[in-house]
Amino acid sequence: MRATFSKGQELLQSVLAQRGGVFPSALPADLLTLLPKGAGAGILSPQEEIRKRLALPQSAGSQPTSSPTTDPPLNPKFPTPASFPTSAPSTTQRCVVNFTDPEGYIDSSDDPPLPDGAFLQCTYTVTVYTGYGVELQVKNVNLSEGEQLSIRGLDEGGALLILANETLLVEGQVIRSPTNVISVFFRSFPEGGMGNFQLHYQIFRLSCALPRRPHFGEVSVLDLHPGGTARFHCHMGYHLQGAQSLTCLNASLPTWNAREPTCRALCGGSVKNATVGRVLSPSPLPNSNSTQSRSCSWSLEAPPGQRLHLHLERMALGATDRLVLWSGLDAGSVVLFDSGRGTQIPFEGVISEGPSVRVQFITDMPSHATGFNIRYEAFEKGHCYEPYIQNGNFSTSDPTYGVGAVVQFSCDPGHSLEQGPPVIECINARDPYWNDTEPLCKALCGGDLSGPSGVILSPNWPEWYGEGEDCSWRIHVGEEKRILLDVQLLNLSDSDMVTILDGDEGTTRILGQYVGGTSPFKLSSSSPDLTITFHSDPAGLVFGKGEGFIINYMEVSRNDSCPDLPEIQNGWKTTSHAALVRGSRITYQCDPGYDLVGKETLICQVDLTWSTQPPFCEKIMYCSDPGHVEHSTRSLSDPKLLVGTTIQYTCNPGYILQGGAIITCYGREPGTPVWTSHLPHCVLAEATADSSFDGGNMALAIFILVLLLSVLLGGAYVYVTKCRYHSNLRLPLIYPHPYSQITVETEFDNPLYETGGVSNVPEHLVEVARDRGHP
Repeated sequence: MRATFSKGQELLQSVLAQRGGVFPSALPADLLTLLPKGAGAGILSPQEEIRKRLALPQSAGSQPTSSPTTDPPLNPKFPTPASFPTSAPSTTQRCVVNFTDPEGYIDSSDDPPLPDGAFLQCTYTVTVYTGYGVELQVKNVNLSEGEQLSIRGLDEGGALLILANETLLVEGQVIRSPTNVISVFFRSFPEGGMGNFQLHYQIFRLSCALPRRPHFGEVSVLDLHPGGTARFHCHMGYHLQGAQSLTCLNASLPTWNAREPTCRALCGGSVKNATVGRVLSPSPLPNSNSTQSRSCSWSLEAPPGQRLHLHLERMALGATDRLVLWSGLDAGSVVLFDSGRGTQIPFEGVISEGPSVRVQFITDMPSHATGFNIRYEAFEKGHCYEPYIQNGNFSTSDPTYGVGAVVQFSCDPGHSLEQGPPVIECINARDPYWNDTEPLCKALCGGDLSGPSGVILSPNWPEWYGEGEDCSWRIHVGEEKRILLDVQLLNLSDSDMVTILDGDEGTTRILGQYVGGTSPFKLSSSSPDLTITFHSDPAGLVFGKGEGFIINYMEVSRNDSCPDLPEIQNGWKTTSHAALVRGSRITYQCDPGYDLVGKETLICQVDLTWSTQPPFCEKIMYCSDPGHVEHSTRSLSDPKLLVGTTIQYTCNPGYILQGGAIITCYGREPGTPVWTSHLPHCVLAEATADSSFDGGNMALAIFILVLLLSVLLGGAYVYVTKCRYHSNLRLPLIYPHPYSQITVETEFDNPLYETGGVSNVPEHLVEVARDRGHP
């Protein structure tokens, strides 16, 4: 409803006066405390409101003001029309209209007519509860030539944002504010005639931005709305630097309570009772490009009686870097590997002679491009060590990896098996070992993809991609389909580039070219073919290298909308958009007496399918729990409270029941089932006795009055009887009794489920009815 021209304005004013200024709201009670201060106060009469909105002169000699002098906009940060650049002449009529309801319409036809030749410049501002935003939907826009209509918002700092203007507004379009304030600015000119527009607004819950996934880590978001949390953890070998959990704070623009943490590999450490883990070369120090000579040492100790296998997952040492592995913690321990000796790197790994291993790494410039990854696992005597494959999985015939165990490997989507067989076997009973090394699962540089969905990863993912990469991926899906790309991560250097082409390599319509880092985004092709190319700087010295990219693809329909959903029996549906485009919502509701089974709101997803199946409406065949009676116990015939369920209440010792002890769940058509009577009460026996004593005195008084009345009625009866035979006197009492047409059914008009079936008909009326031949 319009905030300033409601037909019920006088009624609202009287209600506010009676309630002490409490502002009515369609929102739940727990949100009323969030209402902006002053909302609902200062209600003006229609004449005063029109004068205020148009800033009309108070007298014949006054001039129009640029904005109202009282009751400023609810959000002082939002610019008033006077602060907007304007070249309008002095005859311009200005108005400021404020809305605070959770839903309503902004309709230019509600504005009063203007004098001939007058200009109009209005700002309609919607301010809602903190933590909520404003969603505007364009119902109608019909502007004259030269008229201006723009929708504006505020950023976190209060700066003005242009969200849309008259050149982009179309019927059905939805615009959402980034904060709890949105403004519509309208300027008309009399030459072309005054246009009109209508916008519907409603609130929606704002949310925090999706937190960034830390490099070499993961984030799980429980809820993006205020009060929601995001939890972070790092991949094996990395350590979390910062808060493990963040909370979304309620504000005009909700934000996380702290910065996202990072995952870093530390320089050195000690691990007791080591079973499975990683040792990684230290992460470079942030914001430092200078040479840093560092010597890092790690000590690993397996459980007693076990040995350690060290798998060298990655080995990319710089010219001055050195990595040494010792079988033991003492200085005189046996050297398992020393990169300074120029020996070949044992990619199959090394095995300690005892339970301990020491790792030492010396470097003068830690970087992401150089370093090492070592994975270790402990294993018992008489068994092979547990195999490992990065970016893949395996199955085994013997989970203890004894002699004869067979292991089969497979890779994650986006990777393929390289440098090793898909199957290995544990051999040699005297000193068991695998007959071959584990293979590698590598993200390849390019390829042909034809499945309905898949993933494209930067070369060598999840490690940093190499220098001088030149890759091309060609995707082909069904002929009647097209391709939707979901770019989840794109983090490149400023000298590396990803290019997305619509069609195959022969069709060179570029959908996008990207360098550096970007936020997640989606785009789609116009045909069943799409090509992605990637090029990295051969030198990689000027801008360094980025983390890489993750791009998911799926085939989708060529249509731009989801299929319409059916109506449901005993219910109805509402749609958020006239066309069921991506992001549209269909909401189902049930008629009274029915429960909704399933998801209430369905969303049209990016692949043009609905988020879930439509719900259905089920007849309610149960009563709501009537609750407990104080100082009593109850027994239920059916804990589900279905129709026909009885509940019997029994008072505790010292208390006496007042009311029916048993109530029954009663079904009715239409409507939901109800209980046959109200709950009884359990009162103290002493109070009951006092009440009985008082009732006895009252009963005695009533008895005396009834006795006197009986004597009088008896005398009247004798008198009438005598007159009946000795006089022509006819009294009304000798005619058919005026109660003769009354029956129990006509007198008792309350249904069973409201009174518990106890008749309220006086007994003397029942007797009269029986005398007249009624049952």
